[in-house]
Amino acid sequence: MFKETIFYLSRVLGKKVRTGNDAVIGTLADIAVDVSSAVPQVVLLVIKSGGREMLVDSATFTVTEERGQFVFRCRELVTLPSLPENTLLLKKYVLDRQLVDINGRKLVRVNDLRLAVMSSGTFLVAVDVGFEGLMRRLGVAKPLKALLRLFNASMPGKLVLWDAVETVDIGHAGIKLSKAYSKLETLHVSDLADILEDMDIKMQTEVFSSFDDEKAADVLEELEMEAQITVLESLPVEKAADLLEMMPADEVADILEEMGEEKAEELLSEMESEASEEVRELMEYEDYEVGSVMTTDFIAYKVSMTVGEVIGELRRLKPEPSSIYYLYIVDESEKLTATVSLRDLVVSEAETIIDEIMNTKMIFVRDTDDIESIGEIISKYNLLAVPVVDKDMVLLGMVVIDDIVYNLLRARKRKV
Repeated sequence: MFKETIFYLSRVLGKKVRTGNDAVIGTLADIAVDVSSAVPQVVLLVIKSGGREMLVDSATFTVTEERGQFVFRCRELVTLPSLPENTLLLKKYVLDRQLVDINGRKLVRVNDLRLAVMSSGTFLVAVDVGFEGLMRRLGVAKPLKALLRLFNASMPGKLVLWDAVETVDIGHAGIKLSKAYSKLETLHVSDLADILEDMDIKMQTEVFSSFDDEKAADVLEELEMEAQITVLESLPVEKAADLLEMMPADEVADILEEMGEEKAEELLSEMESEASEEVRELMEYEDYEVGSVMTTDFIAYKVSMTVGEVIGELRRLKPEPSSIYYLYIVDESEKLTATVSLRDLVVSEAETIIDEIMNTKMIFVRDTDDIESIGEIISKYNLLAVPVVDKDMVLLGMVVIDDIVYNLLRARKRKV
């Protein structure tokens, strides 16, 4: 009857590998698994013999536990010329490396790996990222456990199923994986940004470069300023400019203002002229002016449009939620004349002319006003966003409450 066996990688590395007649072939130097499936199967062993290492097909091996020791026996020595695609050497590329705990949404260090011998093969089932795994590696787990039991205490341990982790520290090793970082795609961009910020520059660049442009732009927007600059400086200028074009102009202006003048100019020159011109205009504002924190992603319509036409246009544009807190009405000279709330649009009949539901008693700020004045206005009138106009009432953008909070936090950080 087959008996399922569980073992840790740290307990079998360096162990003697024997033939069926108990002759020693060599010692176990590493184990490779196929990571193309949710539960990776062991596909080959690395055996060290006479100062050389050979890749041996794992199908010819059995792993059993005899008198508390794990014994590897080889029925037939079938060697392989190289590592197949989608395979990982566990000691070389996983043990002691960092990977992402997808459920915990953080980087963790692998202290040990847990494998299971089943009737269908040997599988990697979990990584040990806890204190117990670290003590096991040091060879002191058993005596320490015994000592803790005297005080009715136990050693903290933490296993994470392999299906819930993503390797991230292997790209530079030239390993070919068909689904690189696919599990990271399931995380929210804010979580991805937090994880990237904990990585070293090499790993950060490797992982960030694996995202498609849309995801990369979203993640870049969520990164802290220092990480944003690091990532942008690590990318080819063409790629960095493409990502910046996909971000709100005010966010891009904030980033470029913190970069070196030469690098910022290089990126602006690479961007499409319309996008770079918008950013340049925002960068001309002083830090204390409203224009420096406004977004130019706003929606404005002419007074003669119907509710149905406006809603149809919104469906076509699919704007960000913050862009439709309020819709602005402008005249032929692009001067702000009124506002319309999304609620009023939704509850009105499709043929209603905007003129009939718009609010001409507007609250607005000038682009050169002091930023500190906005907080008071938003609080007093309970607004989510405020339109920004120039001295001639031409609509330039809007300031949303999120930008005000960000600006306050940023100012506080600088003081600290």
